[in-house]
Amino acid sequence: MTVTIYHNPKCSTSRKAVELLQEKGISAQVVEYLKAGWDAQTLDRLAASTGKGYAGMLRMREDEAKALVERGASDAEIRDAMIANPVLVERPIVESSKGARIGRPLETVLEIL
Repeated sequence: MTVTIYHNPKCSTSRKAVELLQEKGISAQVVEYLKAGWDAQTLDRLAASTGKGYAGMLRMREDEAKALVERGASDAEIRDAMIANPVLVERPIVESSKGARIGRPLETVLEIL
């Protein structure tokens, strides 16, 4: 099974998700999305696969994310904002052939392993 984790090494929850995968013996492709950035195709896939949509993938601790929700931004506007400012995406996101999950709480990742 191919597993990818969209990871921010400065985030303790994201680091715990990497550790969880290692404990389960899963060698995951690690994507440091703050360095790599996002593209529309990946965000489209993750928004659908997590079942959360774009608004559900926003990191609500960010003022810009809150502003997007408050003004009722469209999916396209949210996606464009995520591409322009990758920190707006909640972390970590783990993706496998069984789907994708935002690792908050961390245990949700187990659903797709």
